[in-house]
Amino acid sequence: MVVMKHALTIPPYGELADPSALVELSVAAEKAGWDAVFLWDHVLRRPGDPQETADPWVAMAAMAVATERVRLGPMVTPITRRRPIKLARECTTLDHLSGGRLTLGLGLGVDTTRELSAFGEVVDARERGARLDEGVELLCQMWSGEEVDFHGTHFMADKVTVLPRPVQQPRIPMWFASRGEARKPVRRAARYDGLYPIEVTEASLRAALDLVVEERGSLDGFDVIVRPSPELSYQLLEDLGVSWAIMGTAPGDMAIFDIAASSPADVFADGA
Repeated sequence: MVVMKHALTIPPYGELADPSALVELSVAAEKAGWDAVFLWDHVLRRPGDPQETADPWVAMAAMAVATERVRLGPMVTPITRRRPIKLARECTTLDHLSGGRLTLGLGLGVDTTRELSAFGEVVDARERGARLDEGVELLCQMWSGEEVDFHGTHFMADKVTVLPRPVQQPRIPMWFASRGEARKPVRRAARYDGLYPIEVTEASLRAALDLVVEERGSLDGFDVIVRPSPELSYQLLEDLGVSWAIMGTAPGDMAIFDIAASSPADVFADGA
């Protein structure tokens, strides 16, 4: 039986664009017994959402200093709008600052708020997928501490050694987002450390878990993080072998403070 862990997902917008508020939330969550506090990583929001936006990486550094136990990370960062060397340095620095508590969430990114097209980033989904695969391979090589000579279609590192290595070995854990019934993102996630399925039904979640088992042989040592819902009850997720339950609010909803200050047992007591 999997012992479920519990995470908060926080949209750092509106009043929560204030990094001191995010620090306050992470401290409260740690005190209340949450196991992780993750931040959204978007650069633009929908017109109806709060428009004030915090940089999650700067905020996570402040959160790391103020906490001792909770895991931290972006859920999720799209490599397509990042430079791998910059991301590698940020991750390693945050991993050291937190004492090895970083989990890196990764995905293709979305353009629903024009956060790609408005800045001339790649929009084509197939190309974004190729950039993600290539970028992750390069990240892993750079975290090794060995000389990297990488010349890909989208990224390169010409005979460089990136030090220091992360605290966590053999590398920083990486979880990958998937959406709906898409299978390729699940196969990608199965090669690494975790899957974060979004907008899933019971049927699509079961199919995703079966695919992970097909790729890896079992779910052992692999994290799956899902938000409980009326269809996907906490108990069902536990029975399916999901290792993390995640909870959060919509951008601008300050009820997140009440959730953070409550124990996960109370928050998930209704089974959803």
